[in-house]
Order: sequence, then C-alpha cells, then structure tokens
Amino acid sequence: MSERLLIVDDDSAILNQLRWGLAEEYEVLCATTADEARRHLVESRPGVVTLDVALDTPGRPRDEGLDLLDEIVERFPGTKVIMVTGNTRRENALLALRRGAVDWYSKPIELPELRNILKRAFHIRAIESERDSEHPRGRRLYHRLIGESEPMQRLFSTIQRVAATDAAVLLQGETGSGKELIAHAIHDASPRRDGPFVPVHLGAIPAGMLEIELFGNERGGDPQRLREGRLELASGGTVLLDEIGELPLPVQARLTHFLRDRRLERDGGRSGREVDVRVVAATPIDLAAEVQAGRFRTDLLGQLGVVTIAVPPLRDRGEDARILAEYFLEVFGRHQPRRIKGFTQAALRSIQAHAWPGNVRELENRVHRAVVLCADGYVRSEDLGLEGETPAVSRTLQTARDEIEKSMVLDALVRNAGNVTRAARDIDVSRPTFHDLVRKHGIEVERYRKPGPTDAPGEAEPES
Repeated sequence: MSERLLIVDDDSAILNQLRWGLAEEYEVLCATTADEARRHLVESRPGVVTLDVALDTPGRPRDEGLDLLDEIVERFPGTKVIMVTGNTRRENALLALRRGAVDWYSKPIELPELRNILKRAFHIRAIESERDSEHPRGRRLYHRLIGESEPMQRLFSTIQRVAATDAAVLLQGETGSGKELIAHAIHDASPRRDGPFVPVHLGAIPAGMLEIELFGNERGGDPQRLREGRLELASGGTVLLDEIGELPLPVQARLTHFLRDRRLERDGGRSGREVDVRVVAATPIDLAAEVQAGRFRTDLLGQLGVVTIAVPPLRDRGEDARILAEYFLEVFGRHQPRRIKGFTQAALRSIQAHAWPGNVRELENRVHRAVVLCADGYVRSEDLGLEGETPAVSRTLQTARDEIEKSMVLDALVRNAGNVTRAARDIDVSRPTFHDLVRKHGIEVERYRKPGPTDAPGEAEPES
C-alpha cells in the first residue's frame, strides 16, 4: 500500500497540482483548513504532512499553521511535518524547525525538489518506526527513551523541538533519571546525528586533568605529544558535559570563553581553532543555588542554559515504572539459561508503590538482580528486594477510590491473563462496565494477554 501523505494548504490550485503530481507515489489526502487536517490526522494517521504556515481561515490568525504544527508534534509524534512558507525569509524556516518540523520549502512549489524532501521525511519516519518495532507493541519509544506518562510525552516533544537547533541544553534531574539517554536522544534527532556523540563524566576526571581532557594539549610542539581534547573530538557532533557542577572555577572560566566564541586553544598551544560542536550539560544539583554560593559562574550558567530541561524523576512518571520493569525483565531475561515468565501481581504492586529514590538506574539494577535470583521464572517482590512495599496513602477520598478501582481492574487482568470477560466476572461487574473502567484509567488490556502466575500457591494458571 502507498505511503500516506497529507497536504494542508488553503490554495485549491496548489492542492490539485500536488494531488495529481504525487498520486503515483503516495496516497494523497488534502485539507484546506486546520479542522479538516485534524480530522485526517485522527482518522487516517498520515506518515508525513506538508503544512502551509499561513492558512487563510476567516477569524483565525495568519500563522495558524504554526499552531497546528505544535499540535501535531504533541499529539502525533510519529508524523513528520514539512512546513511551507510563501516567502523566502529564513526566520520562518528556523522557527518551524525549532518547533518540531523536519524540513521546509518555500513557494512556488517545484515538484522535483518537493519529491526529494518528501523522500527524506518518509525515510526518517521509516527508521523511527523500525526502531520502535524492535520493542513490544504498545510501548512508547523515542530514541531509546521509554515512557507513556504525561511528563515523558512532554519531554519527547521538547527534545524534538530543541534537536533541530544548535542551542546549548542544560539537563537538570536527579541521579539515575536518564540524563545521558536524553542527551543522546537530542543528538540522534538532530542534523548532527551522523557526527560523534562524546560523553564526558566530569566528576570522574581528576581536577588536575580536566583542562587537558576538555581542551587537549600540544606541549613543546612535538606531534607525538599532541592530544586532542574531548571538545575537539566531538567536532561536527555533540558533547555531553555530565556533572557540570563539579567543574572547578578556573576551568569554568575557560569553558565560558569557548562557548562564547567557539574557539579552542589547546594547553601549550599558540593559536586557537574553531570547533563546531553542540554542548549539552547535565547536573543533579541546583546550579542557581551554586551561583548564589559563589561556586558556579553566572555567565557560564547563561551560556549552558539557553534551553533548560527538567528531567522528571521516576516517582512522578506513573505506570512508567511498571513499563520499564517489563522492558528490563525482557532484556536481562534473554541472557538467562531458564525462561523468565514474568512478574507476580504482588511484585507489580510493589514496583508501583516504591518511591525509587535511585530512579531508572535503581529499577534497572533491582530487576537485573531479580532475574538472577528468581527460583521458578516468576519474579516476586522479595527477588526485587521490595517485600513489604505498600501503596502510598492517597491525599483525597476520590483519589483513594480511583486508585483502589484501578488496582482492582489491574489485578483482575493479571489474574485472568487479559481475558476481559473473566476479569469482569472476577470483580463482579458487567463486561461493558469493565471496558468503561479500562478506558477511564487508560489501561491497555493487550499487555496482560499472556500466561502469568497468581500469588496463591497451587492455583492453576488461567487460559488465554
């Protein structure tokens, strides 16, 4: 079947030209308004959208196309958007790219040029789809980042926006929350994706070696003693400066000068050289507080934090803890001599109840340990070291009711291997009511359609 393309433009002549000109290569859908485009997006899920910046809809702003771009990036992250502008001002193109478009072109439209742009956009989408298909159905994946919670969806949208620019990015989040993976995602989604990604863990480098590690040296003019620094090695790509708060003040001053003019001078060198590198910094500490305490330079914070991203801790990511636990179980289970069958329902409750002070890294380590220790292929709370964990007390009566209701639905699905009819009977509700509860709490029944144990000893496993 042909790949599906949606063209959004208020000029019917252009729509007709593109519909006929691209009909042999794509299944072409057309829309003249944002509302019509939304209907196609929901009903047909096109892979690529060409979107006019200036949709001339009565009573709507002239840049309605940019608002629709934001909506597509937020609600349909797999759809790639190519912006169309009626003039050649570069500012319009850069604005669209910063907001998540993958490419742009200006009118008048040249079909050969447009075909090449479309080919690139569909190629990017195919690569991302192939990457997603390597993971279980229903799991939301974005450049090796896994998460379905609202905080993670906002994070994915932010990454897509900043990746198209060269702006410095500061990642602030707790230890173990995935800052290096996020930096890698920014690199992979950017035009620099074919260049190097160089992580530098500043806290692990002795203070006396930091300048040489970052800037390199060429002492004595001896080529044998020339050493390129990490910033130079990352030229054409991205460098991650992890634990940036550990950098001593003298090195901070030198890094500030580099970020200002992008000229690098090695230790012992007599001349500088321009280095084209994107800088992403990461820290688990509050750098604004470090500035107030005199331990971090104000101007360096300004250079690094052109875009600041707050990385959500695992405790604020809802069911992502369970989703990640299942992913790690799958990964580590591949290397075990016996088959790992899954978590018990008590283990799943413990995972949701735990506060995860060590974030994703702690979860990964606990699941790895559990895979090694579990006796019969089923991972229990004690294998995870989470025995005795109970859900936190709810703040309101309605919240408590919702949590108990959701917990009962989840437990019924686990006990009955995703069989909705038996799960509904299990908690004494009708099948339509059970479906309403599933929709209310955003539960994906397909996840539970597999054999699994009950916590009661000797009870037979349910049939699929």
